[in-house]
Amino acid sequence: MLLSLLIIATPLQAVQDVSSEIATLLRKQRLEGAVWTTLDKEGAAGVSDARTGAPMQVTQRVHVGSIAKTVLALGVLRLVSEGRLSLDDPVAELLPSIRFDNPWESTEPVRLRHLLDHTAGLDDARLWHVFSMRAAADGPLAAAFPTGAGVLRVRQRPGTRFSYSNIGYTLLGMVIEAVAGEAYEPYLDRALLAPLGMHDSSFSFVTQESDKRLAMGHFEDGVTHPALPSYVRPAGQFTTTAADMGRLARFLMSDGRLAGARFIDPILLQQMGEPAGTEAARAGLRVGYGLGLRRIDRHGALAKCHGGNTVGFRAMLCLFSETRQAFFIAINADSEIADYTKFDALLTRSLMPATPWKAPVPAQHFASESWEGWYIAAPNRFDSFRFIDTVFNPVHLSSHGRSLKLVSPQSAAVTLRHAGGGLFSAPDKQTASHALIVSSEATRVISTGTQSYEQVPLWYLLSLWISVAAGMLGFAYIVFTPLLRMAMRRLSRRDPLLAPFAGALALLLPIPFFYQQSFLQMGDLTVASGLLAIVTAALPAAMLAGLFIALRRTVIVRMEVAAMLAVLQFSLVLACWGLLPLRLWA
Repeated sequence: MLLSLLIIATPLQAVQDVSSEIATLLRKQRLEGAVWTTLDKEGAAGVSDARTGAPMQVTQRVHVGSIAKTVLALGVLRLVSEGRLSLDDPVAELLPSIRFDNPWESTEPVRLRHLLDHTAGLDDARLWHVFSMRAAADGPLAAAFPTGAGVLRVRQRPGTRFSYSNIGYTLLGMVIEAVAGEAYEPYLDRALLAPLGMHDSSFSFVTQESDKRLAMGHFEDGVTHPALPSYVRPAGQFTTTAADMGRLARFLMSDGRLAGARFIDPILLQQMGEPAGTEAARAGLRVGYGLGLRRIDRHGALAKCHGGNTVGFRAMLCLFSETRQAFFIAINADSEIADYTKFDALLTRSLMPATPWKAPVPAQHFASESWEGWYIAAPNRFDSFRFIDTVFNPVHLSSHGRSLKLVSPQSAAVTLRHAGGGLFSAPDKQTASHALIVSSEATRVISTGTQSYEQVPLWYLLSLWISVAAGMLGFAYIVFTPLLRMAMRRLSRRDPLLAPFAGALALLLPIPFFYQQSFLQMGDLTVASGLLAIVTAALPAAMLAGLFIALRRTVIVRMEVAAMLAVLQFSLVLACWGLLPLRLWA
């Protein structure tokens, strides 16, 4: 009864039927089907299974990927509300078997709130955490943290910067199990979902074979794929319906009571989606992540949201707390070429009138010239790709009067206008979108609330760029020169480039085996991944063999020696960054 009173009258836009527009978007984006709710109305469009053409039903069950984090976080807050946990509990005390590689352990251990806020400094996930067909649906969660894998390395001072982490939420699943004394799935189904009236939802592993109401997942071109277990299942395993997600949304915007009794501390509910404690939050940035929800400034409105994607599905949950409105949408297709933001924009516009952006006029001047330079992600989301992000995706900041220009290789240049203090705003935002911060280590940092970039000297990037360029040029010489000599019938068995050439060609060996396996096996030890590790490990050995022959010859060809040395130095750089040999499995 109390929950129903939370639904208030909606503006005219919310009454309009978005069904036809969503159906049109599905066709334009070449996606299969969708279910959604705007609290006052539920809908479905498209098909639930491309093989049969069965229409999507409003009551269809769907997977929602990382929206599971919001629900899991609510389960943790339930335990905090009961006094069985504290947000400031050190995780190592709750999970004695877990050993963090934390340089700040003595003064700043990883705490429960850091896991909930993605501020523990942990990696997001390794390839094998996500792309594996060997995880067991009921396997121990500790399998995600094998000894010696370096998964629990803390990359920045806990609590200071956001870095999205699936393994962090997997640890939260382990915390729940330690406190509850049972697997987290049945415990949360009983102690959280049942009281909320979410009887059509479950944290348990649900497949299309076991539940005919579960829509089939799809990839590009209507390729179907059933559900798969995951090593990090607390972070993304959740089955639900549009109606149940509507119930969840209403509760998240409530006072935390059920049947007149406190279920979740209302202060904790209010803190969901409110970033706190980070450098960006202390600088005054309102956007960011807090306790399982992310405050975003998008499509002309401020909202608390969480998105998710998993095998064959994408989903989004957004709350507009001030007007007690919300939407949820799940699409049973995970496509890399579709623009899912169009669905979010459509549903946002149907609920919230667009607010014109007003350029801030700060009273004081900000000396932005001193912030000009190059910045790299610190930390980046996936630690395995740290080298790639550093070399190929640094951002450049330049000053233009009261404005800043932020240029990134992966997106269009953004002009930021001064919004007071160290805050700046992009033209399409309702509030400040970036903060310029001097960290406790006296480094200059740009933060969006959910990504921080740390200033680095140009020589640092130049040294990496030169290393990459030299390595690629040397590799090209080693490949094409022997091919030319073969064409001219001048390639002999004693040619110094023969071994390096063979080592370079060997890199092609794993390719056909990768084509023969599912991309969901990328993180498993297979013939393809095993070969990849072997040939990448053998490449420097092949260069050394060629150098040995070249330097023993009476006439030394400098270009040959230079090419092999260039590849060797690049191999050493990759090895220092943990990319050689290239091993994809745990």
